[in-house]
Amino acid sequence: MTLSGPGVLLSVSASILFALIPGYVQMLTPLDGFQVFAQRVLWSIPAVLLLLTLLRQWPLLLAALQRLRREPLLLAALPLAAAMIGLQWFLFVWAPLTGHMLDVSLGYFLLPLAMVLAGRVFYGERLRPLQRLAVACAFAGVLHELWQSQAFSWVTLVTALGYPPYFMLRRWMRLDALPGLVLEMLVMAPLAIWLVVYWAPAGMFAEYPRLWWLVPGMALLGTIALAAMMASSRLLPLGLFGILSYVEPVLLFMVSLVFLGEQFDSKQFLTYLPIWVAVVLVGWDSGRLLIKQRRMQRAV
Repeated sequence: MTLSGPGVLLSVSASILFALIPGYVQMLTPLDGFQVFAQRVLWSIPAVLLLLTLLRQWPLLLAALQRLRREPLLLAALPLAAAMIGLQWFLFVWAPLTGHMLDVSLGYFLLPLAMVLAGRVFYGERLRPLQRLAVACAFAGVLHELWQSQAFSWVTLVTALGYPPYFMLRRWMRLDALPGLVLEMLVMAPLAIWLVVYWAPAGMFAEYPRLWWLVPGMALLGTIALAAMMASSRLLPLGLFGILSYVEPVLLFMVSLVFLGEQFDSKQFLTYLPIWVAVVLVGWDSGRLLIKQRRMQRAV
């Protein structure tokens, strides 16, 4: 697969759009994190179904439903997958409202390293030298945070360590990305409806009419970002797609400081610096591997 300019543009655009969501959430007052999560789930369902229609993937969704009828284990795994991704969705909209977005961004910085370790432990994938060095750097950053604060943010841990089991489960389920997401959102829908019916302040939309367009706008923003990410994954080599995924945590870090006003203590610098070095090492290693693979393909 050759380098695609539109693919790079779509990937970076997806990261920018995802990074806008924490700032967007600030405009949804008086909704709290639970309400924003519930509204996002409910409004995203029609948006993703529209995307499913535009991409002509309804046959894939119907095939997934037939598999759920035939395979009890797959049916049992679906609520677990929905709970895993639902927790990440909740944290992503709860964190900017409670001053924890920096913790989320640190979790996304650590996520590539967590994925590398998961591949090593569960799939026997060998770590290349730069990957081993990156893991050591990230571990040094975590140790500094534990030494400096005697604790480590649970938000960071859930973000960094929650995705690998989800991706592993989705890999085992063998569901296509978009139909699988639709099924997960449908599983989350009853909880979202319950939160809206029993937890939402009475007359909220009547008192704040701007929510009638801001809330669907949030779902649309997330769906456009998802569509851009999926399109870029089809246009780009997997290695380059992985490297560009590091753009999002950088943007989330900047949004947390510049737009959300979260404080970055100078003592935290020695936590973040080794982790940033680890991300650069992984990106550099992936880039070298990508270039090597492209040269081999040209030689053939």
